[in-house]
Amino acid sequence: MGSTEKRDGADGRNAEIARQQAEIERLTEALHSEKNKLNDVVTSLQEGFIVFDREHRLVVCNDSYLRFYIDAVGQEVADKVVPGAYHLDFLGDAFDAGMFPDVQGTREEFIEYRRKRQNELRRAVEIRFCSGQWVQVNEHPTHDGGFVAVYTDITELKRREAELASKTNDLERLSNQLAKYLSPQIYQSIFTGKQEVKVASARKKLTVFFSDIAEFTATTDRLQSEELTALLNQYLTEMSDIALAHGATIDKFVGDAIMIFFGDPESRGIGDDALSCVKMSIAMRDRMAELKNSWHESGIVKPLRCRMGIHTDYCTVGNFGSDDRLDYTIIGGGVNLASRLESEAEPGEILISYETYAHIKDEIYCEPCGQIDVKGIAYPVTTYRVIDVYDRMDRDLRPLQVELPNFRMDMKTALMSPEESDKVSKLLTDALELLKKRKHQ
Repeated sequence: MGSTEKRDGADGRNAEIARQQAEIERLTEALHSEKNKLNDVVTSLQEGFIVFDREHRLVVCNDSYLRFYIDAVGQEVADKVVPGAYHLDFLGDAFDAGMFPDVQGTREEFIEYRRKRQNELRRAVEIRFCSGQWVQVNEHPTHDGGFVAVYTDITELKRREAELASKTNDLERLSNQLAKYLSPQIYQSIFTGKQEVKVASARKKLTVFFSDIAEFTATTDRLQSEELTALLNQYLTEMSDIALAHGATIDKFVGDAIMIFFGDPESRGIGDDALSCVKMSIAMRDRMAELKNSWHESGIVKPLRCRMGIHTDYCTVGNFGSDDRLDYTIIGGGVNLASRLESEAEPGEILISYETYAHIKDEIYCEPCGQIDVKGIAYPVTTYRVIDVYDRMDRDLRPLQVELPNFRMDMKTALMSPEESDKVSKLLTDALELLKKRKHQ
């Protein structure tokens, strides 16, 4: 090979080397440019930003991330957050310096907790620093096995949340206080938006209950006002608990008098409402008997005894009053009749109208009490005295009551004399014989 050919070959290799070097310089410059751009982007972020490699060593972070460390535990710890530093090493130093007040335990326990969390990337968490700052941390894996983390300052958001929670608690306390002035059903229907707070009413068939303590003033005139207040509050509390347990709507207290109704704002049907009301009144009567001894020990010689009246009828129910002051109540002739039944009842007695009796007679034993004249009603009102729930009565003492189109029986065996029992037995035997003869005709 001639010298010319050797020289040409060397020149070619040199040119290729020069070209490769130029390409390397160009790529290095491009890489450096892109790195500068990345640094500019990372630096310009308001959020804290940090990148880790697959070994969890720090690659790059911005000043916003370092600022969290400086504000919380000082420059000394922040100086340890440098490229090449292991994530858990400087986090452990920050823990020792008290950066995470909500995390308890030892440094080793904290590092183990953070190591486990690194296996649950993509899950946002909220962290409070000792500086009072709150951050939301979002961590995401990178394609090479590392991960990036974005720390967003949510301190202002948490402050507003705390203010909102405080105001919500204040409103809840206030609403709970206001709830004591309303029956729970009314309170619930208003605060859930089912019912508007405006002057409005509707006609509904309700069962209305009235009660008061017979001769209350004469019974308690020896008590001091403080004692009388405590006694009255205890009585009203006991009766209210029973009423609410039976689904009643408590309308109002007037001294020792109580006005209650069933069928609004919630109803289980006219019959069930009437039955619930009568069962409630029996429970109240029973509770009064239980309280008799404790009241006697408190200085009340004469026992407190309630009179109760119940009537089922159409009433007008709703908000009455002005736009500024409303009262949710019921009005109408049915209300007046229930009140009159209560005043006609004897102490310790539950007096109901036929309209109520018709709905409860299959489950409640009642005795007829005749008729009363009520002002404003053109006809006499048939009344019944509530005795007890059939299921609670001794089977031998239960009355036998049947009412069919062509047969009626109302037999109270517990009240019969031996002579009357013999006569009834003969009548029933004769009746059975007649039925057998008719069956075979």
